[in-house]
Amino acid sequence: MTERIFLGIDVGTGSARVGAFDRQGHLRGKGEHPIKVWRPKHEFVEQSSEDIWKATCKAMRACLRTGRINPKSIGGLSFDATCSLVALGENFRPITVSPSKKENQNIIVWMDHRAIEQAERINQTGHEVLKYVGGRISPEMESPKLLWIKEHLRETWKRARKFMDLADYMVYRASGNDMRSLCTTVCKWTYLGHEGPSGTYRPGFFEAIGISDLFDNDRVPPTAHPMGTVAGGLTKKAAKDLGLIHGTPVGVGIIDAHAGGIGSLGPVLQEAKVEEDPFRKSIALIAGTSSCHMGVSPTPRFIQGIWGPYYGAMIPGMWLNEGGQSATGSLIDLVIRNNSSYPDFVKTPKTKGPDIFTILNRMIDAMKKKDGWMMVRNLHVLPYHHGNRSPRADPYAKGMVSGLTLNETPDDVALLYYATIQAIAYGTRHIIEAMNEKGYDIQNIHVTGGHLKNRLFIQENADVTGCKIILPKEPEAVLLGSAIIAAVAGGEFSDILQGMKSMSHAAKVIEPNPSTAPFHDAKYEIFKQMYDFQKKIHQKVEQVLMD
Repeated sequence: MTERIFLGIDVGTGSARVGAFDRQGHLRGKGEHPIKVWRPKHEFVEQSSEDIWKATCKAMRACLRTGRINPKSIGGLSFDATCSLVALGENFRPITVSPSKKENQNIIVWMDHRAIEQAERINQTGHEVLKYVGGRISPEMESPKLLWIKEHLRETWKRARKFMDLADYMVYRASGNDMRSLCTTVCKWTYLGHEGPSGTYRPGFFEAIGISDLFDNDRVPPTAHPMGTVAGGLTKKAAKDLGLIHGTPVGVGIIDAHAGGIGSLGPVLQEAKVEEDPFRKSIALIAGTSSCHMGVSPTPRFIQGIWGPYYGAMIPGMWLNEGGQSATGSLIDLVIRNNSSYPDFVKTPKTKGPDIFTILNRMIDAMKKKDGWMMVRNLHVLPYHHGNRSPRADPYAKGMVSGLTLNETPDDVALLYYATIQAIAYGTRHIIEAMNEKGYDIQNIHVTGGHLKNRLFIQENADVTGCKIILPKEPEAVLLGSAIIAAVAGGEFSDILQGMKSMSHAAKVIEPNPSTAPFHDAKYEIFKQMYDFQKKIHQKVEQVLMD
């Protein structure tokens, strides 16, 4: 009998990736292809659904080729994607969401903050649904973006036949069926998964914010479906594009970070005794361009500034709380690039190490031996360069640095890089504190994403939070999470929990260094005080302008 293989397809911010896995969670093949990003104005970030589909097809063929995988062995596939908004017009063709008016630029990317003002107005309504998004809706969610389109691109609003989350678009493109995910709709569209047999929208909310016509002519279907549900089989056209077999089962999609949660939290289920709340001491940290902190519980936990509680949005039958940092990997990249020594760093990897992070980490190690932990005692970073998602829920927040000098040496770049990594870890500690105050007891962080490759990032998160860091056996946990959903949709497992037990495993535990605790306690207090001071500055300026 031919071994069955399951495909996880991840559409991230910069690339489309495909991973092929067996039922034990072993990666058997992988493919990747970059996708385009446009930034037509400040805070505007756009993509193209056609470009993403083509990139996915190329990544798929690379995966099949490198893994020597027979398409007939594929038992199912599923998609995850960033929570970006897709607009489609007549015959489901792309229609513009861009001030450039270019039709192919039909996706508002998750990190796009053009709708900050619309989000503020929505929050001022105080509608009941807001308590299920941490108390305040974010400009990274879909309703503010939709309101922006209606107010600024009226022709697009009139012409639109479908508004979709990107993961749902990929499922539609593959299967021909518009099967919205419980994950995307609950987390980004204010769908209430816990109400009624299968969840519902609150029409009064959309009336209150002025987009009740969003649901006209089935532009957005009234119902959503749990992950693991079969959305349909691959259409002949999609199968040809992807190099797969017509009719291969396609699972309902999921947001990328949530796929990472499914792909990394399996060890909790393998180790947990029979209890009602196995995830109380564990969260998943999906760390990439941004970072997401995923905690689940059997009962809803309302935490100000932490998204959710979302029913059924990651693990069926359980409530999800989602903390997040809007700029982590992107912030670290900025710190490295934004200095006069960067060209020198770019030239050195061939002689000093495989990549710039290895070089910087080695520099930090050398400085630690000389100066110890105190080398950044006077260098402090507030990493809110793209606002704060959690737990302050303040999109207007800005980044800050205290301790800058005129020095431009590589050592100074390394120190700022190190202080930035610490600051990001303090942000995670802040999120964990907010979650622990409302019923969690986080002691273990299951990390996945691009930062797995950065040992300094991993150790600093352990030291700053005091938590154990659990590294996954399969580093591609986001792809694995989607593959688990594909395996459930393909009938290999009865549900997602069974798939997680079989396919998701731990590899290594990183322990915190307790000797660093007093140092980090002090810097963490400074981290919080920097935001308080920033608020005073902003209030002072506003008062002057008003006077």
